[in-house]
Amino acid sequence: MDKTAYPLDTAVSFDPYAGEPGRDGDQCFRINPDGTVFFRLKAPNAETVEIDQFGSRHALTRAEDGMWEGTFDLGRGFKYFFLKIDGADILDPYLPIGYGCCRPMHFVDVPVPGEEDWDLLDGVPHGSVSRLYVPSSVTGKHEIILVWAPASFDPLKAYPVLYLQHGYGENETGWTYQGHVGRIADRLLAEGRMEEMLIIMANGMMRAPGWTGEGRDLFRQVLLTDIIPFVESRFPVKTDKWSRAMAGLSMGSYQTSVTTLTHPELFGYAGLFSGFLSFPRAESPEEHLAILDTPEVFNEAFRVFYRAMGTEDQFFASFTRDDALLADKPVRTVRRTFPGGHDWSVWRRSIRDFLPMLFRENDKAAARSD
Repeated sequence: MDKTAYPLDTAVSFDPYAGEPGRDGDQCFRINPDGTVFFRLKAPNAETVEIDQFGSRHALTRAEDGMWEGTFDLGRGFKYFFLKIDGADILDPYLPIGYGCCRPMHFVDVPVPGEEDWDLLDGVPHGSVSRLYVPSSVTGKHEIILVWAPASFDPLKAYPVLYLQHGYGENETGWTYQGHVGRIADRLLAEGRMEEMLIIMANGMMRAPGWTGEGRDLFRQVLLTDIIPFVESRFPVKTDKWSRAMAGLSMGSYQTSVTTLTHPELFGYAGLFSGFLSFPRAESPEEHLAILDTPEVFNEAFRVFYRAMGTEDQFFASFTRDDALLADKPVRTVRRTFPGGHDWSVWRRSIRDFLPMLFRENDKAAARSD
């Protein structure tokens, strides 16, 4: 077991406890060359130990000295799972811990063939991620944002900005830890494939005392009222709409759709990953979609309006419903599908595809219909 091969910038525990074999046994997990994952955990009094992938359960086998072992194919990419001991959810100090499903979660990050070099640390300059606190007049408290800046950041230059949102049950750390957006951007920049920019990541599941409206709309109010003005007062950024983009995954894609289509005067680029142009359970026409009825206004407003979905996504019917919504409207959008489900393997592909389309002032070809 190579105990140096932990996903250090993905886990909540950044220097995971490796255990004391004389007391705890050699507990570990290991990603094998074929993509399967080996687990060895200690639970001497347990009757059952299982890896639960949202209902798909893999039972470990009792071994010597109270240990439990098993090797399983959990799939490729970033995979959340629950560790269940005698049916109870347990967080184990020997396994990586991230944040998802509105709670700390175990995960493994299994390399995807063909993507191994997308976010390697070696050989390229690396930007920085800062954690800042934004006083919010909307929620009455401080909200957290993470700011990725390129390694070449120069306070005397002005940068365009991408506001990038996570999905339901996650928080502002998702794109940095699970999505590896900083690493992906580092490499794209080093290869000359994207423009310099700042990437702002905020908590889209914020709450406010007394707020009685839709939770997704609360974030839009905070973004427009508090976060964007904060960023533009704190950092050297361009403030015209062609220097401002917004994107998000799943819930964040719907927040992006509502925000950018309601305020096309503020955003020149939009990205919907596992993307919802309309709310999946909407029963009546939604106000933010009215701009689609004036294609000339939409096409003038957005240089890139990007939609992507995994081919195995559980919400693919929503994607095709949005396809039908756009079918008779001559609006320019970029449509992509990638292999995978409603998961980070698709969202990493999406952001890697989307970033090179942004802020290329002399290249409007990206705003084509595919």
